[in-house]
Amino acid sequence: MFDLNFLNFSLLAFLGFFIGILGSVLGVGGGVFIVPLLVLALGVPIHQAIAVSLVAIVATSSAVASVNVERGLANMRLGVALEVPTALGSIIGALAASRLSSNLIYLLFSIMLAAVSISMFLKGRRSLRRAASVHFQAAAGGAGGALDSSFFDPSTGSYTSYRVKNMAPASFVSFFAGGLSGLLGIGGGVIQVPVMNLLCGVPFKAAAATSNFLIGVSAAASVFIYLRKGYLIPDLAAVIVIGVLFGSFAGIHILYKARSEKIQIAFSAFMFVVAVKMFMTAF
Repeated sequence: MFDLNFLNFSLLAFLGFFIGILGSVLGVGGGVFIVPLLVLALGVPIHQAIAVSLVAIVATSSAVASVNVERGLANMRLGVALEVPTALGSIIGALAASRLSSNLIYLLFSIMLAAVSISMFLKGRRSLRRAASVHFQAAAGGAGGALDSSFFDPSTGSYTSYRVKNMAPASFVSFFAGGLSGLLGIGGGVIQVPVMNLLCGVPFKAAAATSNFLIGVSAAASVFIYLRKGYLIPDLAAVIVIGVLFGSFAGIHILYKARSEKIQIAFSAFMFVVAVKMFMTAF
C-alpha cells in the first residue's frame, strides 16, 4: 500500500498542480503524465495508477470545461457529437484492462506515448513556422455547418472562425481514443486533440478546450469499472486531484492568452523519455 506521508503528500500535490497546468493547456487531461509518474517514480501498480489518473481527468475536465465554454473556446456541439463514440470506447477499454497483464499495458502505453510525443513535436514545430493568419482562416462563402464555430484569440487580437469537417472518420477515431482512455487511463485527449486539429480542421486552442470538455465524461464512464474492481486508492486520488484542480485553473489562463506550441515541443521530449522507460519496464 502506498505510504501517504507528509513528504509524499506535498510532492504529489505539487506534481498534480504542474500536471493540471499541462493537462488543461494541451487538452489531454494530464493522464498521460500521471500514470508514468505513479508507476515509475512512486511504484504504484499500473491498474491502480490508471484508476487514480481517470479520477484526476474527471477533476480537470470539471474544473476547466465551464470556463472554456463561457469564453467560447470549447465547441460544445462538436464535443457532444464526439462524446458518444468516445464514452463507448472508454467502457470497452476499461473492461479489457482487467483481462490484460501489467507488462502488456506497459508496452501499449510506451508505444502510444512515443507516437504522441513525435506527433506533438512535429506539429508544434510546424505551427511555429507558419504565420497565424495562414494557420487557420475563416471559410469564405456558403452556409456554415451545424458544428462550425469561432472564438476570440487574445494572442492575435482577432476572431478565428473555422468549419468542422470529416466527422465520420473523426467519430471512428474517437471510439479508439475512448478505448485508450479506459485501457490506459490517459483520458483520450492525446488522440482527440490531434483528431480535431488535423482531421476536423479545428484550431489548436479550440481543439484543446473541446477535448477538456469531452474527456471528463469518457473518463467517468470507465472509472466506475475500476472502482468496482477495487483498483482505486482514495487517499492517493484525493491528493492528486487537489493539485490538478489548482493547476487546471492556472492552465486555463495560459491556454487563453498564450501560444502552446513551444510547450508542446518541450514536453514532447519529456514524454518520449517516459515512453522509453515504460518500454524498458515492460520487459
